[in-house]
Amino acid sequence: MGTLMRRNAIIIFMCIELMLNAVNLLLVAFSKMYNNSDAQIMVFFIMVVAAAEVAVGLAIIVMMYRKVHSVDVNILNRLKH
Repeated sequence: MGTLMRRNAIIIFMCIELMLNAVNLLLVAFSKMYNNSDAQIMVFFIMVVAAAEVAVGLAIIVMMYRKVHSVDVNILNRLKH
């Protein structure tokens, strides 16, 4: 809900990270319940994707702030023209 309803890019970014962490928690619980180590390997890859997303996402947010002096995603529509 946070990614769909919020307008601040940093809050949207944090909500996406929270969703990735929820998937990690689910996979760890699954691997513990069924004694399956494949889920733990998936958790590692999700953590790598989350780290890459943090680097790229924060760079985009910083560049957006430098350009328009705001992190409101509604302002991004003005950058199209």
